Formats: sequence, C-alpha cells, structure tokens
Amino acid sequence: MMREFTREKRLRTRSVNGTLALGEMIAELLPAPKLVVLRGDLGAGKTTLVKGIAAALGAASAEDVTSPTFTLVHEYQGRKVRLYHLDLYRLEHEREVEGLGLWEMADPPDALVIVEWGDKFASVMERADAEIAMTVGENETERLLHVRWR
Repeated sequence: MMREFTREKRLRTRSVNGTLALGEMIAELLPAPKLVVLRGDLGAGKTTLVKGIAAALGAASAEDVTSPTFTLVHEYQGRKVRLYHLDLYRLEHEREVEGLGLWEMADPPDALVIVEWGDKFASVMERADAEIAMTVGENETERLLHVRWR
C-alpha cells in the first residue's frame, strides 16, 4: 500500500539556470535519508534538476553529473550526503529493480537516492519519500515542477 504524501510545492522555472537553482532549493527540502522519484517525459529536465541538487550537496559539479541511462546508477559523495542517481528507463521488470540493490542504497542515514523513471515500478513508488513531477511549460525552456513529500 502506498503511503500518502503530506506536503507539496509547485514551482516554475524559465531557464536551465533556473532549473539548476530549483535543484539547490529542493536539496534543502529533502534531506537524507530519502528515496525521491523523478517523473517526466524525455527532455523534461530531470537530469538538469539532479545537477542542481548534486551541486548544492557538494557531491558533484553540475558539469560532472550526467544521465545514468546506460550505466543505471551514478554515485556521488557530498559533504554530508551520499547521492545516488538512478535511471530505470531501460528496465522492464521488478526483478531488475531488485537486482540493482536500490533498497540497500536507500538504507543508510546519509543516502539521498534520486530515481528517474521510478514511477514505472510499484515497489519504488511504495517506498518513495518524495516525488517530483516535471513537465515542459509554455515554451521550450519553461519547466513546471510539482514536488510532493512526506
């Protein structure tokens, strides 16, 4: 049974730099340990948001954060937090999620696990502490974010 999210915030950005800045703000909203699901179509800005979060945590510079579409997991050590960035786009079955060791990553008190395409799997959504839905706004650079967390 999925737990309800109790808090939410709607945000808007009109540029890549704005998305990076929102990532920094979101890093403050979601302290570890957390399992965060990022939702959004291809090109919605999910990885750009993670770049801002990683920079705010001192885990990696925005330039060093890339999409883990082919590697599935990128790990970054921040000042106080270990950030795991996962992309489950290419996975098709729950057993593949189990094989990643996702639950072990999310367990330590200093872990922040951000999962792109986690909404494809019921097991990930059931355990998620937060969800960020991203959509493209009225023009190519505008992004609308709906952040929900416990």
